[in-house]
Amino acid sequence: MTTAAATQFKTLTGTQKAAILLMLFGETTAAQILRNLTPREVQHLGTAMYSVRGIDQDTLSLVLEDFLDTLRRQTGLGFGAAGYIRNVLSAAFGEDKAETVISRIGQSASERPLEILEWMDAPSIAELLVDEHPQIMALTVACLDHALAAQVLALLPEQIQPEVVQRIASLNTVQPEALADLQQVMQRKFKASDHHLRASQIGGVKAAARIMNFTRTATEARILKDIRKDDKDLMQAIQDNMFVFDNLIKSDDRSLQTLLRAVDNETLVLALKGADEGLRAKILGCMSTRAAATVRDEMEALGPVRLTDVQAAQKQIIAVARQMSDEGTIVLAGRGGEQMV
Repeated sequence: MTTAAATQFKTLTGTQKAAILLMLFGETTAAQILRNLTPREVQHLGTAMYSVRGIDQDTLSLVLEDFLDTLRRQTGLGFGAAGYIRNVLSAAFGEDKAETVISRIGQSASERPLEILEWMDAPSIAELLVDEHPQIMALTVACLDHALAAQVLALLPEQIQPEVVQRIASLNTVQPEALADLQQVMQRKFKASDHHLRASQIGGVKAAARIMNFTRTATEARILKDIRKDDKDLMQAIQDNMFVFDNLIKSDDRSLQTLLRAVDNETLVLALKGADEGLRAKILGCMSTRAAATVRDEMEALGPVRLTDVQAAQKQIIAVARQMSDEGTIVLAGRGGEQMV
């Protein structure tokens, strides 16, 4: 095996390795696997498939050998389907991603109301909702992945956005009847299979805060300002559950180191351009001397940048941090995060 292949193999992400495996498995097997993944996971894999073009034969062999080595460590007897699936996904995606995939593909349709919306883009969903009652908007947006929900929210009429967020924050347990009504509203727009529904935990202050975390800074500020006019306590509750870039200074070094390994250098450099000196020192202190020096050099070479670009980079890092926190990979301390003792 060539040194170049070994080097290329080490640079591959878990998602890229999974994409390579899917292409090696063939169309039929790959299609069966993809049918068990969520739309967002399919999108990530599809993107990865394009990014791994030009992989040489030796690197392909390393990916396959790595996958098979993991399977060989399993005996033919004595382990259940859950363990097998977990180990296979860990080999394909890495341990951090495997648990998330398992939790998502193990959900029943009743736990994922309006699942069909996950396959639609934000403009299409917003178009479906534009003439609906704000409560219908709130229920629908609350059912979406937080990143997609933020995109849909931004496309709704500006004057209705604060009310939608307020209604999301006020939601708690939603009864089957309410979700059934929501299904009927959506079925007027497109044909979809009925789902057996049960009481579902949708919305709430934390959900509203998570959606706000994904919105653009200007949109976030405007919506919170309008909510404050109607309900100061609710606005404060939403804000208290939001996690912003500056809160990273309260996180432990180990969590920050884990987070930094999941963030690309370009995004980090841009995000740190707008960070205060204390947070910048904290983050750079969690890196090796060489890596920190590289980041400093790139920041100096970057020159002036737009504030909106800095804010977007910081939001991107916070989105990764939130996901890793949900997976139990890191602990977030500060607003909306874990309390440290």
